[in-house]
Amino acid sequence: MLPARREPITLETADGLSLVGEVALPPSAEPEATIVCVHPLPTHGGMMDSHVFRKAAWRLPALANMAVVRFNTRGTESQQGKSEGEFEGAVGERYDVAAAVEYAEFAELPRPWLLGWSFGTDLTLKYGLEPGVEGAVLMSPPLRYSDEEDLARWAEDGRPLLALVPENDDYLQYPEARERFAAVPQAEVVEIAGGGHLWVGKAEEALDRIVGRILPDHAPLPREWDGPMERGDTSAYANKTVAAFGGFLPPPDREAD
Repeated sequence: MLPARREPITLETADGLSLVGEVALPPSAEPEATIVCVHPLPTHGGMMDSHVFRKAAWRLPALANMAVVRFNTRGTESQQGKSEGEFEGAVGERYDVAAAVEYAEFAELPRPWLLGWSFGTDLTLKYGLEPGVEGAVLMSPPLRYSDEEDLARWAEDGRPLLALVPENDDYLQYPEARERFAAVPQAEVVEIAGGGHLWVGKAEEALDRIVGRILPDHAPLPREWDGPMERGDTSAYANKTVAAFGGFLPPPDREAD
């Protein structure tokens, strides 16, 4: 865990729920850009502490001068706590995405991008075209809850879209992803060699790709750090996060996350 100004936040949704979240800011300078992380499917272990998002919050403020906003969608629990409400299958979660974007606006965080992972990519495609959002990065998009109409809205809007598709993804692999995202002329679809849906062993490449798209002057990220750091406390929720690391991933013939 590298230095940052970290603060727990509470997001208030338009339908009256309080969501647990955190913002991580560069340790001294003002951030140059912001990512708002929208996590994988909570019914299969996804949460704001899913490993790539946790590493983003621990590293990017110091290494890329970037603000990182994470939050638990309705009914989702992590080490930081549990958000109010219940999982609503990408319906009520539209208010969760809006609340996170609204927080970034009210906090005057610059250049907000949405970073969706799996289920979070569906929420991003369905509800991410909020005022002020600059663009979106999609990790392992299954295109399960989102559809052609959602892609058509992005195509018409014109905001940048980067889809990172692992070579060995369980749900949507590169050839089909290229075909599906062809409906969005500005979408860039990148295959991640050797990667899987859960990005095990690929977190560093994910962060490099994200920063390279949003703040290219800071990419690739340095692999060495000569300043202060600490070890994050993961013991309290290690068992709960094993699904996000691959422990309880449903086989491809079951519901995708």
